[in-house]
Amino acid sequence: MRLIRARECRAMPWKNGGGTTTEIAVHPQGASLDAFDWRISMAHVGSDGPFSSFPGIDRTLAVLRGNGIRLAFSDGETITLDRQTEPFAFAADRAVAGQLVAGPIDDLNVMSRRGRWAHAMQRLTGPEPHVLEADAGLLVLVARTGGWTARVGAAIETLVPGDSAVLDDPARVELSANDPESEMFAITLRPMS
Repeated sequence: MRLIRARECRAMPWKNGGGTTTEIAVHPQGASLDAFDWRISMAHVGSDGPFSSFPGIDRTLAVLRGNGIRLAFSDGETITLDRQTEPFAFAADRAVAGQLVAGPIDDLNVMSRRGRWAHAMQRLTGPEPHVLEADAGLLVLVARTGGWTARVGAAIETLVPGDSAVLDDPARVELSANDPESEMFAITLRPMS
């Protein structure tokens, strides 16, 4: 289990220049916005506007804080995401604009290069224990609120808000939260070849 503490994450500008994002992890390490195989980041969205286009990339978005965002796709589909909705997956090369529901939001964003990697994201809440397996890829845990204990074999680590952990396969992690309101996101990343 490799830990990524919140203070180690770097902030960088959006591809379209409309804001900043905090990069949690990227593969290959240090890859640019045009060359990554997968990327996990958090962003603060303070105004309405178009999303950056990422050709050949699949994307999943979850709202972390705020009242939500309405996604309006160029083909007419619309969807509203908020703190209660499940993470939403879509093609990052599909034209879409975001409209804030009522004020700014923070979001969690996972992107993977289509045909090379596949990903999925789920929201976990405390306090019941969660058991997850990293098989045939990676498992990335992102602690959002509350305190979490992660046990892999005999190793035990504590994750506070903003901390993340990366587990290679094969690994089995047992998670427990110290608060019923604790929230964590579990992201699976699998190579396609």
